[in-house]
Amino acid sequence: MEEREPHLLLLYQEYLSSENTARFVSRVAHRYTLSTLERLAWGRRTTRRAAVLALGYLGDYNVNAVLGRALHDKDRGVRLLAENVIRDVWQRDGSRNHQHDLGRIVRWNQCGRLLEAVDLSSKILEVNPHFAEVWNQRAIAYFQLEDFEQSAEDCHMALELNPYHFGAAVGMGHCYLEINDAYAALECFRRALKINPALEGVRAQVGYLERTLDGR
Repeated sequence: MEEREPHLLLLYQEYLSSENTARFVSRVAHRYTLSTLERLAWGRRTTRRAAVLALGYLGDYNVNAVLGRALHDKDRGVRLLAENVIRDVWQRDGSRNHQHDLGRIVRWNQCGRLLEAVDLSSKILEVNPHFAEVWNQRAIAYFQLEDFEQSAEDCHMALELNPYHFGAAVGMGHCYLEINDAYAALECFRRALKINPALEGVRAQVGYLERTLDGR
């Protein structure tokens, strides 16, 4: 007997045609629980794409591991979707107030209000030291302030708390490059590739460092 396709596929096909994100999210949320979407993320190729996309829109930090594993999916479409949505999921940890403050920190990092970003990050981490993305955002601020050792420490904390945070692994690699520790940088970039093999820029960096260090 042929397996019946989940209704999620119809909703996904409608989304691809209309690009109406709000309708897709609303209809999926009405019909599916997060646990069912997590199960469908192991289904057929198009079902996996639909489930990963839906989890990215609807899931909180608890779906991080499912999306992290999807970074290794055999289908390139699933991998790309997972990489796009997992970054948003990283910001959905902690309380609503802390999530709101994290949004401010992200914006401050983007516009150069770095000391304010460090200050607010530190205040959040005093209350919730398990919020991985806050460590990562403070690392970004410290990097721009050229405090590379502190930035590397914060990247390390982000990775300890969130082993799927390829961004923190890449950031830590750049910190070590700045302090002229190419061997440590190489290990960080290799770790980032293990988490997310699609990081082609990082792959090129690994190749360059391997050639350079082999010649020493």
